[in-house]
Amino acid sequence: MTASPVPEIFDRAIRRRRRDRAAPGHAGFTFLRDHMLEGIHDRLAAVTRSFAEVLDLGSFGGGFDLPGARITRLDPGAAFARIAGGVQAEEDRLPFAEASFDLIVSAGVLDQVNDLPGALVLARRLLRPDGLFLGAFTGAGSLATLRAALREAEAERPAARIHPQIDVRSAGDLLTRAGFALPVADAETLTVRYASIAGLFRDLRGMAATNLLPGTPPLTRGAVARAAAAFADRADPDGRTPERFEIVYMTGWAPDESQPKPARRGSAAASLADALKPRTA
Repeated sequence: MTASPVPEIFDRAIRRRRRDRAAPGHAGFTFLRDHMLEGIHDRLAAVTRSFAEVLDLGSFGGGFDLPGARITRLDPGAAFARIAGGVQAEEDRLPFAEASFDLIVSAGVLDQVNDLPGALVLARRLLRPDGLFLGAFTGAGSLATLRAALREAEAERPAARIHPQIDVRSAGDLLTRAGFALPVADAETLTVRYASIAGLFRDLRGMAATNLLPGTPPLTRGAVARAAAAFADRADPDGRTPERFEIVYMTGWAPDESQPKPARRGSAAASLADALKPRTA
């Protein structure tokens, strides 16, 4: 019995074209990825070991650096891969041998991967024992204002225009399912204030973060105008509308015998029932 193929959520060809379109001017639209990379570096700072072989998974034009390490960069877009001096490939179709890296980082792309569970399994296999995976992406709760404005603009015939989003609990479950040890998922919110919906659209195009769902009809002029008005209606008194980016971080280790193990069930010296008994004077 053969396994069912993983459904294609995103259009791979459109994704490559959008990334190639964004590549020449991407340097002006890195604020969200820069924030993610800062969070990744903060987590790395808490790790005492060093890393020699690193994979930057979904590298854009570069940006991640680690002194003393050799960094291999991979991006699904040919233009980004060329700018970064890296390899063009997709995150769920990785071309490297198992146990090739000590560290894999990924900032700003995992929310656009068709087979994210498969991509995480591949990443874990590419790590050497006790290797570290650190990922960051926009998750559930992101673009809530844009979502509401588009829903209002297309109230009669709404179309799916914002990607399915992964919440922090699901991110932790995905790490566990992929076989990572000591999995941790956490999230933080970044709020950006826009003078108009056009500014948000410009940022999303510049970050290669526009809609990749197959078969989505283009917005009509009337829908764009209604969405712009709905977006402006949600502005603060100074005329700027806040938009939310929920950043989910994933941390997991390739299993190794040296890692701490959870206590064996039933090995506790005291029982929970005893601990909950009321104390007598």
